[in-house]
Amino acid sequence: METNGRETLQADFDTFDISEELGFLLEDPLTNLPDYYRVWLDLAYNLTHLIESRKLQDLVHKMPVLSPHLLSNHRELRLAHLALGFISMGYVWQEGQRAPAQILPKALAWPYWLVSRRLGLPPILTYADSVLANWKLKDRTGDMNIGNMDLIFSFPGGESCRGFFIVSLLVEMAASSGITGALEVMHAMKISDLIGIRKGLVKVTQSLKKMKETFKLMHSHVDPTAFHGTLRIFVSGWRDNPMLPRGLLYEGVSNEPILLSGGSAAQSSAIQCFDALLCIQHEDETGAFLTRMRDYMPPAHRQLVETLSVGPSLRDFILSHPGSDLGQAYNSCVSALVDLRNYHLNTVTKYVIVPGNHARAMGCPFRGVGTALNTTGTGGSSLMVFLKSVRNNTKKTLISERVSRETEI
Repeated sequence: METNGRETLQADFDTFDISEELGFLLEDPLTNLPDYYRVWLDLAYNLTHLIESRKLQDLVHKMPVLSPHLLSNHRELRLAHLALGFISMGYVWQEGQRAPAQILPKALAWPYWLVSRRLGLPPILTYADSVLANWKLKDRTGDMNIGNMDLIFSFPGGESCRGFFIVSLLVEMAASSGITGALEVMHAMKISDLIGIRKGLVKVTQSLKKMKETFKLMHSHVDPTAFHGTLRIFVSGWRDNPMLPRGLLYEGVSNEPILLSGGSAAQSSAIQCFDALLCIQHEDETGAFLTRMRDYMPPAHRQLVETLSVGPSLRDFILSHPGSDLGQAYNSCVSALVDLRNYHLNTVTKYVIVPGNHARAMGCPFRGVGTALNTTGTGGSSLMVFLKSVRNNTKKTLISERVSRETEI
């Protein structure tokens, strides 16, 4: 029976392109492409200097239009998407909030569009790029910890840029055991295995607590002023963004500007999986935004979120078994997710709201995002309204003693 369970889990890992140790992270990302694409990597590897010296846009204008036909496997495509995404963000935001580029040149836009179609991702830098696929080990024989990890490509912001993306990656890695737990719960429900469900829920709870503890690293590795004033603009998109209200024209791809959201934690497949497993309902604008963010996930990851979303309701199953201790295990899970979302709210206040208010009071001394996105997330959401909404919706899912008793009666 144990062997069958392992085989089932391994089949899930293969289907949904995840691993037990790394969760949704891309395993062992490439750092090089065939020589034909050298111009892309030369720009991407020197991006910070080229942005700060205002040379990136001129070099992009001199780029040849390359075909992605020599990209032969998934990891090559992911590196190409990552490189083109970083270059595109640098190109659009090189001059800061006052003069964003309105047109992405064909040498970037056309291959980026084709690579994106092959991957099933949009042609913009996503969370799946900058967090899940943008890492390497300094010492390949060492552990995956913040001291032994580095980014493949970076934006201006120095150590704060590295810290922001690497801490986000480590939070995702902490979610890996919870994803395994969610799969175990899903399969245990099919055969009404109460012990299996409880064990899976315990895994999810422990994982959520580890995610929160890992998230705390942000405070010692990311400076709020550097994040808000320098880095944040480079992960901002062109949908619901007052700096690019009409979107961005992809030359050679479309005759009209295209609206796309920037990278956002709302694009985390892990968090959306936990919401789906725990039957947390997000409605109205919040629900619509989260559903749209699934389009920014790799298709296999999106498929897992949707598989959990359409499966039998875990909450209803637990309410139909009031004599078990599943309600307590479920509530522990939900409470851990509430705690994580509260912590995220407080962190956003420190890194976005407070420095944004300071920038406004000081007449916006930063070259970067300044006050333009003070209340808007990089994905385009109304930031604090959205974060409070998902937190409150999570709280509502808790099973009260009264509901449990009424079900028992």
